[in-house]
Amino acid sequence: MPTEFDDWFVREILVHERALALFLQRSWAHRDELHDLRQEVYARVYEAASRSRPTAPKAFLFATARHLMTDRLRRSRVVSIEPVGDFESSNVYLIDEVSPERWMGTRQALARLAEALDRLPDRCREVVWLRRVEELPQKGVAERLGISEKTVEKHLAKGMRLLADHLYGGDPARPGAAKDEDDDGQGRRQRAD
Repeated sequence: MPTEFDDWFVREILVHERALALFLQRSWAHRDELHDLRQEVYARVYEAASRSRPTAPKAFLFATARHLMTDRLRRSRVVSIEPVGDFESSNVYLIDEVSPERWMGTRQALARLAEALDRLPDRCREVVWLRRVEELPQKGVAERLGISEKTVEKHLAKGMRLLADHLYGGDPARPGAAKDEDDDGQGRRQRAD
């Protein structure tokens, strides 16, 4: 029995099936993968829209298709490294093993970054994540979140500033908290006599 969401999906997404098929044909060289690619686009859109319906369904559909193709291209460029023979007999040793100190330092840095991300305002966190982690273009972030590109720029700048303040010891509550120690507190440099 179709739900209201299913009706929405048919009305707002599946109505663009022909345009999506033509777009994929123009953009994707592997003709034998077009059907699977289209179905995966629909699956991703359905799953994402079930959590939060996009304000611009058609733009969201085509952005999802572009992101899926990009993901597939990235995965296709990954080179499989499989041993060809016996490494033991070739006297090859891995020198750069991760020491416990290095492992712990990396874990601590990752924990600080996660904490800094958690402290960001919701929209800033979304924008920073999409631009810096998922590497979406600014226009794609704007389309996905239903905001202007200028707003994306502002959220990204604010988010990166807040991350830097948290990670590098700045105090976002006090502008200029990281001033030089020779500063007299009023923006003037003291003379070193």
